[in-house]
Amino acid sequence: MQTNTINKDILVDVKNLSIGFEVSKKMLKAVENVSFNIKKGEILGICGESGSGKSVTVTSIMKLLPPNGKILDGSIIYKGQELSNKSEKEMRKLRGNEISMIFQDPMTSLNPVFTIQNQLVEAIRLHQKMTKKEAIEKAIKLLEMVGIKDAAKKIKLYPHEFSGGMRQRVMIAMAIASNPNLIIADEPTTALDVTVQKQILDLLRDLREKIDTSIVLITHDLDVVKNICDRVCVMYAGEIVEEADVVEIFKNPLHPYTKMLINSIPSGSKNDGLLNVIEGTVPAVENIDRSKCVIADRIRSLKEEDHEENPQLREVSPNHYVRCTCYKHFSIDKEREAKNDL
Repeated sequence: MQTNTINKDILVDVKNLSIGFEVSKKMLKAVENVSFNIKKGEILGICGESGSGKSVTVTSIMKLLPPNGKILDGSIIYKGQELSNKSEKEMRKLRGNEISMIFQDPMTSLNPVFTIQNQLVEAIRLHQKMTKKEAIEKAIKLLEMVGIKDAAKKIKLYPHEFSGGMRQRVMIAMAIASNPNLIIADEPTTALDVTVQKQILDLLRDLREKIDTSIVLITHDLDVVKNICDRVCVMYAGEIVEEADVVEIFKNPLHPYTKMLINSIPSGSKNDGLLNVIEGTVPAVENIDRSKCVIADRIRSLKEEDHEENPQLREVSPNHYVRCTCYKHFSIDKEREAKNDL
């Protein structure tokens, strides 16, 4: 979604963002003309299958793209500052201080040879002027804040002595150490069991209120989106195909891809015991034809003329945006019939 006026409630405004990766001396565009904003105090969900471009899009806010990645076009405006042209030195002042990130697997982010205390204290003192003693006291309070009991004892343990859920809590403690304005959580519950997932999501929701922060939650799990997010952007093949408030998305999904994602959520009410799946896969970057609806090849029930050429994201009802008019011709029942006719 593109905004034309300055809105004081908007923390981050991403406009017409395109991202490419250089592979074999060719620049392959992975994200195309993406626009969205992050409002102060909200939890924004960005969802889609693996390969949809959601992580690449959001990590570009922190300029953490891999060496062969590059922002090709567009702008990322944070509190009036253009981030896309900031130097690495300038970005280091923002990362961890004003914008923090929680990664999917805490074991890849926590150093196994140092205690939790060493790592938390280092993170705190990197951004705040504190003595070591003060930083240790704050680290213990942070662990208590994220629900780790006996924090004064457990802070002296090593990462491998913590469970997966506790390690993720440590990563959240690091992320909130400087009371950031924005937390980016990249699939923070993927490797956790269902009970622990709920605990982590409840924790993020509570922290949003306690430290008055905005959260971007990257996930492929629409159940997670439904339970925690205020607004959601659905991505496919490097494009946002639908955006709306989360209640509206689940009450009135429009884009075929959104409908199929919601239809594929496992439900205990189904009697046949079969899962609804979206056939096919997200196309490889080099095979994406952006002159047409990118989901067309995975929908059996629609004809070529049902799709637009060069479809754009447009507002079809207040604060509800959809790419391509193919949603007017699509229904899950027709798609199921077309699949069964094969």
